[in-house]
Amino acid sequence: MTTLWAGIGVMVVGCFALKYAGLSVPESVLRHPLTLRAVELIPAGLLGALIAVQVFATGSSIQVDARLLALGVAAVLLALRAPFLPVVVVAALVAALVRQL
Repeated sequence: MTTLWAGIGVMVVGCFALKYAGLSVPESVLRHPLTLRAVELIPAGLLGALIAVQVFATGSSIQVDARLLALGVAAVLLALRAPFLPVVVVAALVAALVRQL
């Protein structure tokens, strides 16, 4: 058995064990206020991490470029309660214009 297949086997067993452990959690733990609050915050944290990686990462290095300015414009427009689709279009236009300079 190659190392690759051994790794795949370990991942399969690990994923099954994690899923089984999640199904075995008692209802009292799932209804605890701290658990409910943490579950509410997870999507925001994941989205923030995804945005940070997409804005600052280029390959394996950190780079500040037009994407950061576009993110800033999008944040301002969202703070002003602009609709989402125009925010995306304006941010894309800002990034394109800055890259042309």
